[in-house]
Amino acid sequence: MPRTSTPHIKPDGAPIAETILLPGDPLRARYIAETFLEDAVQFNSVRNMLGYTGTFNGRELSVMGTGMGIPSMALYSWELIHEFGCRKLVRIGSCGGLTPELGLNDIVLAQAASTDSNYLAQFDLPGTWAPTGSFRLLDHVYRGAAERGITAHAGNVVSSDTFYHAQDDTTQRWARMGVLAVEMETVGLYANAAAAGVEALAMFTVSDNLVTHEEMSPEQRQTGFAQMIELAATVTEL
Repeated sequence: MPRTSTPHIKPDGAPIAETILLPGDPLRARYIAETFLEDAVQFNSVRNMLGYTGTFNGRELSVMGTGMGIPSMALYSWELIHEFGCRKLVRIGSCGGLTPELGLNDIVLAQAASTDSNYLAQFDLPGTWAPTGSFRLLDHVYRGAAERGITAHAGNVVSSDTFYHAQDDTTQRWARMGVLAVEMETVGLYANAAAAGVEALAMFTVSDNLVTHEEMSPEQRQTGFAQMIELAATVTEL
């Protein structure tokens, strides 16, 4: 039976939906609740990691910030899965493109996630395991993007523990292996979801390209994130 609270999430009786969107920024979670959800109620404010539950097109949907990096994502996603019964978890955020084919405002769907983190070591697997997202969720979102005329790419991303690298060629080495983009959370989410037998998907708006050196303006970020949020929210249909 789901717990009523943890040291990090205290709903005080407010509901948490089985489907939840997970932006890194808690202020973006509040923006999503205020802009896209109907009848939203707040279920968390511990450490200002804001969480809300409402409805999207008549279906219950939650949204909560997770902070930055694999440890923070792993902590919140583990509790949401094991303590509060979340079954479909969709990470929404930004990424840096590692190939010139990725344009600003394109969507990247993380089919799989490579990493330089040691997070996977705890599972003590007899080899090198590749965390992957839910194909059901990915296929649904990819088809939805095509119907809306949104350019989406599905492939491998790298979840890095390091934002500022000591070595200058780090991202180029990942790119040579076909990795599409770099971000900082997906491996933690995908590993937790796989271990628990639930569904997860990470999707990103390309906010900058590390090859072409293009960057989105604040106005472009707002528009691009809005279309990603609406696309992600359609997983409530499944």
